[in-house]
Amino acid sequence: MAAIEFNHLSPQERLDLIGQLWESLTPDAVPVTQAQKNEIKRRLATLDRDIDQGRDADDILADFRRQ
Repeated sequence: MAAIEFNHLSPQERLDLIGQLWESLTPDAVPVTQAQKNEIKRRLATLDRDIDQGRDADDILADFRRQ
């Protein structure tokens, strides 16, 4: 496949194009390895177990801004 030049696009236009390309894919078109599936399961289990220990993102950002 020949390389396609995108230098004529601004960074924002390239980011928009990436988004459009990503959204054009169906979930079954994106390969996921077994290791990635295992990691997703591990993270979901951790989330379910530790759900009450989380903090709201706005609270964390406010802490950073105070420092």
